[in-house]
Formats: sequence, structure tokens, C-alpha cells
Amino acid sequence: RLSGSLMTVFFRPNTLGRARLGIAATKKIGSAVVRNRAKRRLRDLFRRHSPVEAVDIVVIPRRDLAIAPFVRVEAEFCGILKRRQKAIRG
Repeated sequence: RLSGSLMTVFFRPNTLGRARLGIAATKKIGSAVVRNRAKRRLRDLFRRHSPVEAVDIVVIPRRDLAIAPFVRVEAEFCGILKRRQKAIRG
């Protein structure tokens, strides 16, 4: 599990040979419109920056993710993926 100011991300290896994304957007984030906007942003990030290894990724967005500039959300997501790579390599 790795956390940032906009999201918490859980990683677990899988045997499918590809990466998968799960999003757990609760009502704490806001209305359905806000939750769906956060989920759309996360799916777009996953498409753009999907890891090549077979891993399941579950993202729990925080309230600010839906209103933060997309560049900031993208930077945090990529930073979390890089931190995970560093942790795996030792």
C-alpha cells in the first residue's frame, strides 16, 4: 500500500499476465457526480500509465482528487508507481 495526498493505492500480483484496475470511491468523496469524475480520471491515468507487469491495482481516491488539476493527479499517480518500482527493486 502506498499513499499520497490525493489517493491510496494497493498493489497485489496476479496470474493473468496483465494489469487490472479497481476503484473504491465511497460516498465520503461526494455526490455521484464527484465520485464518477474521480473514477473517470483514474481510469484515464491507468490507460496512459498502466504497468507492464501482472498486478491488480486498487485505488481509493480522496476528496480532493476530483477537484485537483489533472496534471497534479497524474504526477501523484506516476510518483506512486515509481515508488513501488523502487520498493520492489530494493
